[in-house]
Amino acid sequence: MKVILLAGGLGTRLAELTETIPKPMVSIGGKPILWHIMKTFAHYGHREFVIALGYKGYVIKDFFLSYRYHTSSLTVQTRHGEVTLHPDARQVEDWTIHLLETGMSTGTNGRVCQALTFAGNEPCMMTYGDGVADVDLRRLLEFHRSHGRLATVTAVRPPARFGGLTIEASGVPELIEKPQLGEGWINGGFFVLEPGVRDYVQGDEESFEREPISRLAHDRQLMAYEHHGFWQCMDTLRDQRLLESLWSQGNARWKVWP
Repeated sequence: MKVILLAGGLGTRLAELTETIPKPMVSIGGKPILWHIMKTFAHYGHREFVIALGYKGYVIKDFFLSYRYHTSSLTVQTRHGEVTLHPDARQVEDWTIHLLETGMSTGTNGRVCQALTFAGNEPCMMTYGDGVADVDLRRLLEFHRSHGRLATVTAVRPPARFGGLTIEASGVPELIEKPQLGEGWINGGFFVLEPGVRDYVQGDEESFEREPISRLAHDRQLMAYEHHGFWQCMDTLRDQRLLESLWSQGNARWKVWP
């Protein structure tokens, strides 16, 4: 199953680090948060990624174009530019990565639309390029297949500054954009989307989290998978420092891979 990763936003709330790189390339433990997210999906067998690029997308391209060389021992012949990987070069991740240029000013809805079109007529998974979690993706997929709706969103319990989801047994009837209390559930990313979701994504400048999600919820085509484990986004420098601290202390609960 292909995995769509939204990696094109400006990351303005993390401007201390995103003036020169896109937010998904901000490092945790020496590797971009995007890499951490991809490692999570790969652990559950999902190794084909569609990355929707925008702001400074060339940085992400450069990272993956040079990934094998950056992680292996090698010899460079400067006169001819020939590069030889050493026989003992370590195995790198076996991933297929599609890097889509979706536009600098495109909203999340436009990026989702382009990525779904590229993914073709098949279900796919999707998440944002700035949040990590220990979501059991096998159980998420089983839950999605059990209810027969077009979309599943992973619901998590957040700090008070996030918007909220109302969850009922029959689906998700509404999304509360900015509740005053930190109780309840929010959109934590980690979606499963059927091809029919394309009928709900309209307009490049719309926010996927508002109009399309609301339309899906109104039509009872959105279900929520409740995740009670670890989840943390990286919106601010404080968030980044928290994740870096958890990694350095050996307490990175999102590290589900060996």
